[in-house]
Amino acid sequence: MKKIINTSNAPAPIGPYNQAILSGDTLYISGQIPIDPATGNLIEGDISKETRQSMENLKAILTAADMTFEHVVKSNIFLNDMNQFSQVNEVYGSYFNSETAPARETVEVANLPKFVNVEISMIAVR
Repeated sequence: MKKIINTSNAPAPIGPYNQAILSGDTLYISGQIPIDPATGNLIEGDISKETRQSMENLKAILTAADMTFEHVVKSNIFLNDMNQFSQVNEVYGSYFNSETAPARETVEVANLPKFVNVEISMIAVR
């Protein structure tokens, strides 16, 4: 059984997908890019601000599923420039306790939706 998780506190999907799917106790969150859900505008020009917006979007989805970042067991970070890794890592790390942080990979990709600089997806377990 799967439950669709959607919240107006995160950007609406821009394709045929949902913000997240809850299957049993596992939450699969679609990749979040730096779109401000209040305005629908992209946050651009500063990778730290872009990462923070992506993380805030993820936080809103976790909240809608009655979860927190402490429930996250796996993260995927996609960057269009690995030279920005340290700035992204600093912002990302501020959302987690380093002792209980999830497993993660970070990869550089050629392009991302709307040609943003960062996209982050997560899996969380209750």
